[in-house]
Amino acid sequence: MRITFLFFAGLLLASCDSGTVPSPSERMNERGDPAAPVIADNAVELRAEGLAAGSEAFFFSAGRSEVEGALIASLGEPEGRNIGEECGAGRMEFTSFPGALTVNFQNGFLVGWVLGEQEGGASIALQSGLKPGAPRSEVEGTTGFALITDSTLGEEFALGGKIGGFLEEDRLTMLYAGTQCFFR
Repeated sequence: MRITFLFFAGLLLASCDSGTVPSPSERMNERGDPAAPVIADNAVELRAEGLAAGSEAFFFSAGRSEVEGALIASLGEPEGRNIGEECGAGRMEFTSFPGALTVNFQNGFLVGWVLGEQEGGASIALQSGLKPGAPRSEVEGTTGFALITDSTLGEEFALGGKIGGFLEEDRLTMLYAGTQCFFR
């Protein structure tokens, strides 16, 4: 019995190889979900399932300290932190960064992001380069574009099933993905 146990224990250990488990960044690049080339150190690329800041990529559910650390390295210190006690999804915490980017956290994990209109030299956009301020025609020409006709928040649209945004006066004013604290 003991020999059988040792045999299977040895077999189990031999089959384990933690060196082949890809990091979240590598998985994002391999799977193509939000596949992306390496981006500039001072840039942030927003994705349907997370974001990338410089050379680091994060899926929703990444730890707050890691996400904020990478964003600080790319964008600078946060402009503010807030708490939403009455969000439909439950209590949320928000960190706002230069460049009109707000990242949303629940229980210490990244759950969403919102990008407003940028001022200055911040380089924050979707992988396609789309960002607030783009003309309506560019947004409507983006793959997966569909108006959300019953939105109570204004002229809202979706880009595929995971990214949304708002149009105002024929230009893009906001993009978002993940869990939000919008009151509908």
